[in-house]
Amino acid sequence: MNTVIFESIRVMTLTAISFMAALLITPLWYGFIKKHHVRKQIREKDNTPVFHKFHEKKAGTPTAGGVIIWGTALIIAFVFLVLSAFFDGRWDYFNFVSRAETYLPLAFLFLAAFFGLVDDWLGALGIGGASGGGLKVRYKIVLYLILASIGAWWFYFRLGWDVLYIPFVGNVAIGPWYIPIFMFIIVASAFSANETDGLDGLLGGVSLFAFVSLTTVAFVLGRYDLAAFGGVMIGALLAFLWFNIYPAKFFMGDTGSMSLGITIGVISMLTNTALFLPFFVLIFVLESLSVIIQLASKKFLGRKVFLSTPIHHHFEALGWPESQVTMRFWIVSAVSSALGLALFFLSRFS
Repeated sequence: MNTVIFESIRVMTLTAISFMAALLITPLWYGFIKKHHVRKQIREKDNTPVFHKFHEKKAGTPTAGGVIIWGTALIIAFVFLVLSAFFDGRWDYFNFVSRAETYLPLAFLFLAAFFGLVDDWLGALGIGGASGGGLKVRYKIVLYLILASIGAWWFYFRLGWDVLYIPFVGNVAIGPWYIPIFMFIIVASAFSANETDGLDGLLGGVSLFAFVSLTTVAFVLGRYDLAAFGGVMIGALLAFLWFNIYPAKFFMGDTGSMSLGITIGVISMLTNTALFLPFFVLIFVLESLSVIIQLASKKFLGRKVFLSTPIHHHFEALGWPESQVTMRFWIVSAVSSALGLALFFLSRFS
């Protein structure tokens, strides 16, 4: 059988397996977080009046639902790795755990998810310096920097990577500059994903389009194990969205947003498509820019540019229903991801 067809079937099958596995995992995890009162604490009205106005009714909704996404991915990876090892390679077809392609994204997925889960648990207990409990933004950024520095060290010193692909130019050796660029991509992806996670289904849908794009890129580049991992993430995200679209049965939490953002960043570096990433996650970029612009304007000009930030709350304040904001942001993500893929193909194969 042609390799491309063979691997296409593999990716699609793993996507379907992941979707069904996540659907089975969801009731178990949902029951656990309800039983142990892992619930969202809404920020104080004085600090975020617009957010509080539209989201006060969501107080007490179970959170940390992101475990369904990364838990499914890790369980499937582990199961097929063990089956392949104990049954003399008969399950190699579904085993996508490989040193060259998926060790790093799997490791970062787990580490980021663990830190995010701790933050969600602190928030549910009302512990921490952030309004509503949990870690303050500056502490989260420190965690992002720690993870990013580990990844940068591994890529640059262990793997010897110092090349950045510039669209329509080619690979350019950038030497030690690779380290700060790598760290920026990872931190920006994690921070932006966290900012995007503010409406029912918003981050899940935006991340879905990002993983579809990056999975396509990995497949085209012949990184079939990485593409298979991407397929597993897509399946888990689809199952998560089944329950998370408005009105959400539970929230993703930092264990989901942190792990998704960092993993997207790592995959973009593994596929050397960091400069295409703004197209794949355009909503991430807009959300972060709105926060940065708002803070800068308030500090230096003494006034606000947006009614509320991140920018999805601005549109809520304008009178857009939550589901409308989410769906329109999904549409923007789909179009920008398609454009990013078009530029990728033109750049690589023209």
